[in-house]
Amino acid sequence: MKIANFWKLLISILICLFAGFIGSAFTNPSIPTWYATLNKPSFNPPNWLFAPVWTILFILMGISLFLIWKKGLKTKGVKTALSIFSIQLVLNIAWSFFFFKFQSPFWAFIEIIILWFFILLMILKFFKINKAAGFLLIPYLLWVSFASFLNYTIYKLN
Repeated sequence: MKIANFWKLLISILICLFAGFIGSAFTNPSIPTWYATLNKPSFNPPNWLFAPVWTILFILMGISLFLIWKKGLKTKGVKTALSIFSIQLVLNIAWSFFFFKFQSPFWAFIEIIILWFFILLMILKFFKINKAAGFLLIPYLLWVSFASFLNYTIYKLN
């Protein structure tokens, strides 16, 4: 691997992990307090599971981002794909803000539906540029699909 590609890969992964870190700044203070008081469905995963799952997903996002970025900004569709990636990453962070900081499962649910559509759009754009980059994002879409249902259920139970 060329040194320039190594740095692109590292930066891509760090950008995604940093987004997760920002989201966790909204999340972590609410876990033992507000979140602990919510009624949750029987299929709610244990709290310890979320950090490793999100870490893996952010790393996969970073690798996917790298595969698109290394194609070059002059390659057809790359700028659009990177813009969609950026929007979904901001939406990803915003979900934690709505759910945990605002303590609003309703607005978080509305937001996660928008996020879901941007993830799908991103996957479709990434597939056109690099199939592997698109495939790496499928676990993210599946997890956000589950998270959307979980978010909706928590909203309805509370």
